[in-house]
Amino acid sequence: MASQNPNRTTAAPEVDRYLATLSMESRAALETLRQTIRSVVPEATETISYGVPTFKLNNRMLVSYAGFKNHCSFFPGAGPINVHHNDLKEFGTSKGTVRFTTDRPLPPALIRKMVQTRIRLNAERVNAGGKRS
Repeated sequence: MASQNPNRTTAAPEVDRYLATLSMESRAALETLRQTIRSVVPEATETISYGVPTFKLNNRMLVSYAGFKNHCSFFPGAGPINVHHNDLKEFGTSKGTVRFTTDRPLPPALIRKMVQTRIRLNAERVNAGGKRS
């Protein structure tokens, strides 16, 4: 039996079920993404939001990810994509979304930078009472 991770939430089994529906390659790429996010923000909670796995911090959406037939997506929001646009030139992007393939996944260092940027932007927004980025 697998050991229990104390940082898993009751929603984590829902995320596990979501990942189980994907191809082995997509599941592996997204599990790496998931573990990288957890390494940055172990106190975040996991849930399913808008049908995809999502990490929340302080009851606010932090980042999400999803698997599709021909690609995977990471949803850090527009702010981190704008901040790290030079690092993302090799990947497809749109407002709030980074697309990647299982044979060319996002580098863990870049994932960590984008998650840290999202945490900082969320904190700035809360402190300023401002709008989303």
